[in-house]
Amino acid sequence: MSDLEEWLKLAPPPTERAVAQRWHVFLSYRSAERPWVLSLYDTLTQLGYVVFLDQFVLDTSSRLTRSLEENLEGSQTGILIWSPRNEDSEWCKQEYDAFVTKEKESGFRFVIARLDNAALPLFARTKLWVDFTESREGPRGSGLLRILYGLQGKALPDGAVRLAVAIDEETRLALARIWSAREDQDKDRLLELAKSQHLAWRASPLLRCACAEALVSMKVAEAALELLETVIREFPKSLRPRQLNGLALARAGRWREAKAALGELYELGERDPETVGLYARTWMDSFEATRNELHLRRSRDLYAEAFEASPTNYYVGVNAAAKSIFLHEMEVGQAHAQRVQSIVGTAAKHGDYWMTATVAEVQLIQRRFAEAAQLYSAAVAMSPGREGDHESTWKQARRLLKDLSPTEADVEAVARAFRHLTQQPVTP
Repeated sequence: MSDLEEWLKLAPPPTERAVAQRWHVFLSYRSAERPWVLSLYDTLTQLGYVVFLDQFVLDTSSRLTRSLEENLEGSQTGILIWSPRNEDSEWCKQEYDAFVTKEKESGFRFVIARLDNAALPLFARTKLWVDFTESREGPRGSGLLRILYGLQGKALPDGAVRLAVAIDEETRLALARIWSAREDQDKDRLLELAKSQHLAWRASPLLRCACAEALVSMKVAEAALELLETVIREFPKSLRPRQLNGLALARAGRWREAKAALGELYELGERDPETVGLYARTWMDSFEATRNELHLRRSRDLYAEAFEASPTNYYVGVNAAAKSIFLHEMEVGQAHAQRVQSIVGTAAKHGDYWMTATVAEVQLIQRRFAEAAQLYSAAVAMSPGREGDHESTWKQARRLLKDLSPTEADVEAVARAFRHLTQQPVTP
């Protein structure tokens, strides 16, 4: 018996539904957590569960609230995904209350999946909850099995515990190896790792997506695209590989293909900040190719749309700010930048390249050139192998410098952080 067959045998199959029950599982979540939830959806459907996930079921003519109520009524069990984004969400609290009411009135069961070390409110702590803080890319291992058995009110069997622990350990080690290979710019090692037949690599797109993301950050986008083609074929409903495919196409200079792929996701209702932000990036690529300012404005508006929908997402926020500067809407750009600063602060974030680069960009937009230069240097120093990411950061900074009236000394100070990319003099 293969590892995957053993896994499928140990994971509990769905129980028979009553006549009035259309769904085995109802998933409740904030839109910002959609990539994680899609990974959970993929696993459940692979195991034979019929799952309610609004993006696959509701159509544009549905009255959202009423449709959700009807589908909850027709569900056997539920999973409430709780993250830091839930804390200010009255919607999620109402859905929790609806779960509790349904539990009291019928045989409905539900469990809570906690993400990102989110503080559970008092009313939720008495329920069965499973911590996925260390499973940022998607549910896996023992946590996933606890969710599945919890939905059926059962304890984990010994065999399931042993296999889940093995998956957790392999995933932890694999992520460390991927990080190390990325820092060493070892393309061949990443591609070799992605060939692993261990269950942790084959039951989920998580680890191969991590390899593909590392390849993109190392400026090996074409290799990432080859790997992602296989992952998408095996997990056609998973969002993360398709997002990374769009990013890899854009980084490879194939912006038209990237724009088409990400635009399709957007039109299908994928409005999470990652998808919208990547789609907005392709409109910026289109502007650079055509010099049509309407394309630049479309890019900015998409970033702003994502920021309004997810006001704690600094990635889309800082890009809404930068694109506003490019449009010479200085006050709008400054306002976005100040909102982002309230999220990320003004200091480097140890071990987090993109947040530190964002802190630097916010300072740059506010014309604090010396502070921005120091922060850009700190970001590059903490991730020396990510030259593709460095190039993307420098490209944005260079554009901004054209519109921010820096002195020659200011330009030189910022450019010094990126001298490893080119030995030629750099001017805005």
